[in-house]
Amino acid sequence: MPIAALKHGATSFTPVEPSRIEDYQLVQQTLQHISENWREQPSLEQLARKVDQQPIQLQRLFSRWAGITPKQFLQAITLDHARAMLQQAETVLDTAHDVGLSGPARLHDLFVTHEAMTPGDFRRRGEGLTITYGFHPCPFGVVLLMVTERGLAGLAFADTGKEQETLQDMCKRWPAATFVENPQQSAPYVARIFNREQWQEETPLRVVFIGTDFEIRVWEKLLKIPMGQATTYSDIAKSLGKPGASRAVGTAVGKNPVSFVVPCHRVLGRSGNMCGYHWGVTRKRAILGWEAGIAGVLDMGIQQQGALPF
Repeated sequence: MPIAALKHGATSFTPVEPSRIEDYQLVQQTLQHISENWREQPSLEQLARKVDQQPIQLQRLFSRWAGITPKQFLQAITLDHARAMLQQAETVLDTAHDVGLSGPARLHDLFVTHEAMTPGDFRRRGEGLTITYGFHPCPFGVVLLMVTERGLAGLAFADTGKEQETLQDMCKRWPAATFVENPQQSAPYVARIFNREQWQEETPLRVVFIGTDFEIRVWEKLLKIPMGQATTYSDIAKSLGKPGASRAVGTAVGKNPVSFVVPCHRVLGRSGNMCGYHWGVTRKRAILGWEAGIAGVLDMGIQQQGALPF
């Protein structure tokens, strides 16, 4: 695998193997149809016809990908479900939901420990910083991972054929940094992030935040949103003691450089609407449905065993 060192922005990348991406593309088409037609509650047969698959084939593929069936996913992403998630919005950022408590909420941030670059580091726009990157298949298509010697600094999603665009979007956040393509170095993070069996408290995922003081405070609030729950921009603003700063919070959420790990996808509109998402609303729904499947498995494990299942 070639390694390319690029100063002041990366301009090339090594393509990702297509097999798992093709699976996601089929799932993505299914998600898109569900998202646009959830009021009609489409059947498995109707969904299968839309993606030119046999119902049993689609059921197996979707269940393998998400851990839940298309019907269960349909139930998970209806607006009624989104509104139900927001019923706890006023308390979702309270310390009662912090990491360390029993139940699925313990896993909401994949056991993340984080630190922030100094204000001086931020002002230098990444000068003197080396960021290693690589593209990899993941449950949501192609993921770009950016790593420093201190931990994960960036995570972004890319649609097939738009990897270069995603790379440039991320690189411009730290225009003075040196970017080195080395997928072997970023690959271990893929399983650590997307395989729940590796979400271990004793080996927390280390994340490095590079942003303004306000942005970092917002991103820290995002880390406190438990899996299977959601909050709003206005609730985050209130929790920061700035009730009139909803728009500024929205801007900071949109600049989150470590998507998925720092769960900006769990921020919804006040009515439960999905609102915008930097990597596409369909992908946002996909992530929420995927998490709903995991939260259901965890709930079942707790009920049956009286403890977390690992």
